[in-house]
Amino acid sequence: MALAFDEFGRPFLILKEQDQKTRLRGLDAQKANIAAARPVARILRTSLGPKGMDKMLQSPDGDVTITNDGATILELMDVDNQIAKLLVELSRSQDYEIGDGTTGVVVMAGALLEEAEKLLDRGIHPIRIAEGYEMASRIAVEHLEHIAHKFDFGPTNIEPLVQTCMTTLSSKIVNRCKRSLAEISVKAVLAVADLERKDVNLDLIKVEGKVGGKLEDTELIYGIVVDKDMSHPQMPKRIEDAKIAILTCPFEPPKPKTKHKVDIDTVEKFQTLRQQEQKYFDDMVQKCKAGSLDSIYFLHIDVGATLVICQWGFDDEANHLLMHRNLPAVRWVGGVELELIAIATGGRIVPRFQELTPEKLGKAGLVREKSFGTTKDRMLYIEHCANSRAVTIFIRGGNKMMIEETKRSIHDSLCVARNLIRNNSIVYGGGSAEISCSLAVEAAADKYPGVEQYAIRAFADALDSLPMALAENSGLQPIETLSAVKSQQIKENNPCCGIDCNDVGTNDMREQNVFETLIGKQQQILLATQVVKMILKIDDVISPSDY
Repeated sequence: MALAFDEFGRPFLILKEQDQKTRLRGLDAQKANIAAARPVARILRTSLGPKGMDKMLQSPDGDVTITNDGATILELMDVDNQIAKLLVELSRSQDYEIGDGTTGVVVMAGALLEEAEKLLDRGIHPIRIAEGYEMASRIAVEHLEHIAHKFDFGPTNIEPLVQTCMTTLSSKIVNRCKRSLAEISVKAVLAVADLERKDVNLDLIKVEGKVGGKLEDTELIYGIVVDKDMSHPQMPKRIEDAKIAILTCPFEPPKPKTKHKVDIDTVEKFQTLRQQEQKYFDDMVQKCKAGSLDSIYFLHIDVGATLVICQWGFDDEANHLLMHRNLPAVRWVGGVELELIAIATGGRIVPRFQELTPEKLGKAGLVREKSFGTTKDRMLYIEHCANSRAVTIFIRGGNKMMIEETKRSIHDSLCVARNLIRNNSIVYGGGSAEISCSLAVEAAADKYPGVEQYAIRAFADALDSLPMALAENSGLQPIETLSAVKSQQIKENNPCCGIDCNDVGTNDMREQNVFETLIGKQQQILLATQVVKMILKIDDVISPSDY
């Protein structure tokens, strides 16, 4: 960029390489943006619903992921276009906020953009379309409140929560075990939930997986599972009423902070050094005088620890002495796992040996080492903890891809259970809520005198695209099925009629027990509308030249 002056002394800017930039304005820019977003929505459209197809994605380094989770598919796709990236962020924000409905929100946004393109061809201004969509989204969200149902649940009555989690899991690859996985998810959430404050901290639920076994072997452990074993093969594999010392300091002799060098020129000096180190470890493990500056007040009889869990490694000498002094130990345990163990056992993480006292020990009813199959894989189970507010869901499966997909499915299921604890309102699934909203929005369109009523009707048509995609993916005739369900809803005044994807024989989603959370469905409509408004308001796209 350079500044120049014309013959009258007026300044003007010279922008370099303008001929190499591409520029789209007005209607062309809006149509190009819609054309960029449409393929992304179409990719996810076939993954919607219980009969949705899975996608196989291969990363540049050869890792293969098989999934039908919208957020994961878009996360792993290599998207270059900036408008398509908006849809990737849309599904990510739905995943962060709600945890479920990531496919539906992108399909909804794609349908709204396709309808907007038809209105642009008819000469309606994009701002009027955006305003009409905003009005329609408000009508739809209010109507969802109107058709929603509340249900009561408690620690003894978990069936409504289980049924809603089963709806989420029915569209996943794990749907053959959806009942047991839904029960595990609900029990895990209720174990860590604060029902008075209606709050759930999902960080307290650890999801761990191990290849081998079958999906039915997945279990909920009221405690922590660590993918480690005892540091010495001869240490006991089962400790009852364990008192656990949780350390973040290495089990080694102290090293001076400054650079140092020790000259050993005789055997006697080496022997002295070795004995000193051995005495140091012995003092660490057994006992030492408290008070003197160079002493270590550590795991002696007064403290009474029966298990040591350390973030760092052990010296071989220390490991040998720990085994001889009958003090089992586990090394190289990660920081997140240490925190969960501390929460579960009621212990304190100790950064220095000097600070260890009996009050800082964690307590667990049972610590056991479990081996799997014919391999030497072992894991440590810490169960019957003092504070059972930290739990582990332990997944088994035939291969790594299956376990990863089960983890994603369990995450969605946990999020649904958390949302229901926060807000116990539900709407019925199978596209029934969208069809009901579509009818309500279309009926309200005539009340608006301006051009916006065309956009409101287009919004109603876009809402129909979700049940239509459900019917299409289930092998049904989409238009026929949708029109039949629509007329049934109007005739019976029943907003619970949806698409019978599983061929049960009834369109009533109450009988099929297909539920979705109200806040998840409202969030879908609001987020999709916001993103579509943003895309419609772009009327000038300047892109750099391709190299």
